[in-house]
Amino acid sequence: MSDRKSLAGAAPGGPRFRSVLLICSANTARSVMAEHMIRRELKRRGLEGEIKLSSAGIAPYARDGALVSLDTRLALREIGIHLRDDSTSTDLKRHPELLREADLIIAMTAQQAHELRQRFPMPEGVEVHTFRSFAGEGGDIEDPFEQGELAFAKCREEIARLVPRVVDRLWSDHQGE
Repeated sequence: MSDRKSLAGAAPGGPRFRSVLLICSANTARSVMAEHMIRRELKRRGLEGEIKLSSAGIAPYARDGALVSLDTRLALREIGIHLRDDSTSTDLKRHPELLREADLIIAMTAQQAHELRQRFPMPEGVEVHTFRSFAGEGGDIEDPFEQGELAFAKCREEIARLVPRVVDRLWSDHQGE
């Protein structure tokens, strides 16, 4: 795993975070894209299996078993990530164990991070960030829901641009390296 040594400031003992939970509204678009793109980046760096990744929806309308958006699956397929047609979402309300297992939670928006802290008891020591803030930028990853394939592609590209920095920070406390 020579790639591990090339990560800026990487700790020789492994990642800073062992379990990462990505959240968005319904877990049918943004958090799914981020989860699978981070998973691919970890594999590319020879770090597959070093960090447990999961994703869930936080909105009141989030439901276990809702199909991942077709637009999400198509947007990921365009970059070589193939999700099964029957890939489904996870509702955080029904799976609070995901919060207990996570030592880092990354929301797609500041509002989602705020709602998370308001609605769920947070285990001590768990860090909560937005995707963009964890990558060293401000702002939110906006929801492409019902905006068509171009909006999903734009969302995918925004997440993809930030994924290398997110993965770097999973090992290092330095932003932007």
